Amino acid sequence: MRYNHLMILIEYRKARAEYEIIETYQAGIVLSGAEVKSIRNKNGSLHGSFVKPVGNELFLVGAQISPYKFSDNKEYDPKRSRKLLLRKREIFALIEASSLKGKALIPLSFELAHNQIKLNFAIAKGKKLYDRRKELKERDIKRETARDLKRGKAW
Repeated sequence: MRYNHLMILIEYRKARAEYEIIETYQAGIVLSGAEVKSIRNKNGSLHGSFVKPVGNELFLVGAQISPYKFSDNKEYDPKRSRKLLLRKREIFALIEASSLKGKALIPLSFELAHNQIKLNFAIAKGKKLYDRRKELKERDIKRETARDLKRGKAW
């Protein structure tokens, strides 16, 4: 029996707080061997990174993948752009979606799926400060209501 093993290696946790996620995608990514080992050791960050269309291709820009400590590559750039691997139809749809006003392609996580490193990213719309405050207030109210119901308090 085969199981679908998925393991999140590196996650951009603030993405869901700062952006309204519209649609998510998963893509392969072109990495060197030392980068793969570094990601498997969870040495990296997606904070401040984004997916950028260049021509008819998509690139992950600004993601930090720390150098693998046993690698001897002295000229390694941890913030280099990395090409994403998707089908042509998906690439064209994503380029069109990212060109719309207020929409961006935001990376969510690096994931290990079937022994391959994949990038999960999303078409997202930035949240305003008042949207985030409203969301926090609603979450607090929901949490307090659940707590009161658990204790048996009646209104």
